[in-house]
Amino acid sequence: MTARCVMVLGTTSGAGKSWLATALCRHYARQGLRVAPFKAQNMSNNARVVAGPGETWGEIGCAQYFQALAARAVPDVRMNPLLLKPEADTRSQVVLLGQVSEELSAMPWRGRSLRVWPQIAAALDQLRAENDVVVIEGAGSPAETNLHASDVVNMRVARHAGARCLLVTDIDRGGAFAHLYGTWALLPEDERALIRGFVLNKFRGDASLLAPAPEDLRQRTGIPTVAIIPMQWHHGLPEEDGVFDDRARASGAVHTTVAVLAYPRISNLDEFQPLKNVPGVRLVWARSPAELAGADWIVLPGSKATAADLAWLRAQGLDGAIAAHAARGGRVLGVCGGLQMLGEALIDTEGIDGNAPGLGLLPLVTAFARDKTVRPTRARFGALPGAWAPLAGVEVAGYEIHHGQTAQHPAMTAKGDVAREVLPGMAWSNAAGNVLGLYLHGLFEDAAALHALFGAHAPTLDSVFDGLADCIAQHMEAGVLDTLIA
Repeated sequence: MTARCVMVLGTTSGAGKSWLATALCRHYARQGLRVAPFKAQNMSNNARVVAGPGETWGEIGCAQYFQALAARAVPDVRMNPLLLKPEADTRSQVVLLGQVSEELSAMPWRGRSLRVWPQIAAALDQLRAENDVVVIEGAGSPAETNLHASDVVNMRVARHAGARCLLVTDIDRGGAFAHLYGTWALLPEDERALIRGFVLNKFRGDASLLAPAPEDLRQRTGIPTVAIIPMQWHHGLPEEDGVFDDRARASGAVHTTVAVLAYPRISNLDEFQPLKNVPGVRLVWARSPAELAGADWIVLPGSKATAADLAWLRAQGLDGAIAAHAARGGRVLGVCGGLQMLGEALIDTEGIDGNAPGLGLLPLVTAFARDKTVRPTRARFGALPGAWAPLAGVEVAGYEIHHGQTAQHPAMTAKGDVAREVLPGMAWSNAAGNVLGLYLHGLFEDAAALHALFGAHAPTLDSVFDGLADCIAQHMEAGVLDTLIA
């Protein structure tokens, strides 16, 4: 094993672990080093399709996917060997090395650790053998003492890798120094020794006003505060776990308002990040009919529990608002689970998701299958009528992750009511051309599609990654980044 391991721990979820790990991946890659990201266990419904063993395709969390791109590495399933995709408050689908494991999904939380640790350790060891630096991301807080005995993602990984750790906290929430001290104090002595620096993230104001707290913390713990990173409102990296940044915003005069429905089990919301960066586009996360008022587009995104989210949508009265918008000729887009909702019915004979009547905006039926479709996709749009016509002939690249299989409604087809198939087997529009549903994730991440729809481009991911690396290079204490891998 040759790689040095740098690990980013956090005092809480949302402290900035993913952001900082991504920045470190690009920083070390710019030094000409071979770099790989790693997160042993991720809990997120935002997943990406990447290479698996034996020319298969698998899933990892979107954060590790973007970290791999930042590292200029090819993403693969070893970078996030265990992915938990919440289906309800007390139930998750377990994905091990890219593949769904029904056995692990049925096991109690604490019972999994003994089963999965050998695969996690092997994946990390393989990445260490192939790279100069492995940037490891923890999860939640390493000081959750109720989880310490079954830990497979924080300090057990740090000890296995001999990682040099940074502990990051969100100072904008308040209580940052107490969070840092309390986290350090709850760790066993041998684990405290792995922490090399504290990072204050999301700082607003005059840094000189922090004194004497950083020095007082160093005297109590022996650990220096190595960075004070300012609040990054527009860093360009998608949120990993949920709609944390749900403020409506736009740059320049607004010409298009896009309302994305934020139902409880929303998935793959990271694919909408480019819309935040298109001049003149205002992105709104909608949970009520009132928040759809004035929207030019309504987007039904992916869902990890399509039938349950469809029931929630009806309970909020959003079904009527969507139907009225479509009847006025407004654009409606359904992606993956959103496509399934737009059809006439959801049929589940396998106990995968649930049966439900659809919204009836497309003459389609979805049947849930036990086998999951997981693959990258490239295809060219055929002829489209109406509002979505700018996509006609555009070649797009993205990915598919879904259990359902969608087809024309047999009885409606017999009567001549047929949806237009505009991408082979994965996208359909209504006859008027204002309602479009597709299984393809990543439409707005495709430069050609974005230009066709808006006549504009969003910043490239490479420019986003370089901006993150520039930020930490500017705000880390001199020499710290080199010392971590010395």
